[in-house]
Amino acid sequence: MSSAHRFDRGHTDDLMTFLAASPSPYHAVANTAERLEKAGFRQVAETDAWDGQTGGKYVLRGGAIIAWYVPEGAGAATPFRIIGAHTDSPNLRVKPLPDTGAHGWRQVAVELYGGTLLNTWLDRDLGLSGRVTLRDGSHHLVNVDRPLLRVPQLAVHLDRGVNQDGLKLDKQRHMTPIWGLGDVAEGDLIRFVAEETGLDAGQISGWDLMVHSVEAPAYLGRDRELLAGPRMDNLLSVHAGIAALTAAATGPADGLTSIPVLAAFDHEENGSQSDTGAEGPLLGNVLERSVFARGGTYEDKARAFAGTVCLSSDTGHAVHPNYAERHEPGHHPMPNGGPILKVNVNQRYATDGSGRAVFAAACERAGVPWQHFVSNNSVACGTTIGPITAARHGIATVDIGVAILSMHSARELCGAQDPHLLASALTAFLEG
Repeated sequence: MSSAHRFDRGHTDDLMTFLAASPSPYHAVANTAERLEKAGFRQVAETDAWDGQTGGKYVLRGGAIIAWYVPEGAGAATPFRIIGAHTDSPNLRVKPLPDTGAHGWRQVAVELYGGTLLNTWLDRDLGLSGRVTLRDGSHHLVNVDRPLLRVPQLAVHLDRGVNQDGLKLDKQRHMTPIWGLGDVAEGDLIRFVAEETGLDAGQISGWDLMVHSVEAPAYLGRDRELLAGPRMDNLLSVHAGIAALTAAATGPADGLTSIPVLAAFDHEENGSQSDTGAEGPLLGNVLERSVFARGGTYEDKARAFAGTVCLSSDTGHAVHPNYAERHEPGHHPMPNGGPILKVNVNQRYATDGSGRAVFAAACERAGVPWQHFVSNNSVACGTTIGPITAARHGIATVDIGVAILSMHSARELCGAQDPHLLASALTAFLEG
């Protein structure tokens, strides 16, 4: 697919809006819920009894959201077609006692979340986002989306060998952002957050706060064929999943033979072991309760799961022109070449030959090209929620995604057309 290929930028423009409005997993979930509501979905509480009515529903839990659409005629043993993704991205997260500083500088104590590229957070204008919890148990979103913090790099004059020996960063000493001058005052950051959100600081009893780059997503390149932006790993897939699910739900009423599902989890970047992560019980509970709400039995649930397929959609590596030797020589995914099928025989990805056939059929139906991704044998392969989903629930799972550069950077890069190609393939998968 040439760089001169013309395409409708509407989907990518909307992705840029979604990325900018979702600086934390909690914002991503809130924005997903808002889009689903506009498409006719309704929220159901885990503490309520569920009914078996047709239509779109979703469950929220922290930084995770599970949404599904029950079409007319769906039986108790009707299988699911699931799009799996995650809402979290590597970043810097605020510690329980955040107020710190030294030598006249006021700073914010942070903990490193996930496998972040540390140097990409240096000398970058950073905002503050996440949520606070009040004494009554309610949660309130926080988004200070302006230059507030900065992790300053040491000047080259004081580190003369940096360009020859490489940048060496101590995670504890060198990654603490500054946010002003003066004496350190206990409770200062939370008082500031309370003022920004119109809350009473005395009512805030907990927080899940993190920093984010305030630089907006942008098209890049001579022909604007590339997209640069934050948190593409993996909000790009979440956004594509929303588009696919809402398209399937608003299509012909008699066109669905499966129940389409979007499962967007938190905590993928640190192993998925939480009540909102893919290794937790959330997805299984939702699917089981959906079966039982439609009058199903354990036998119906087993039959439904046996016919279920999940596409675990997460970003993968495009071939890097400056480091081509780090990639598998026969598999060089390119931006705007379409979504990638991710394969690893050691089950770092869950794809097998049957999964390949499912993915290929979806791409063929959607009329989009697709590519293979395999890691170089000498380079350790990453992993996704795919193997976790397959093993925990006994569900056939296929790992796919979009090829990007600068994965786990504060600002990543993909082909501007690939988000729409992925969404088209996901839509065909849910409808097929």
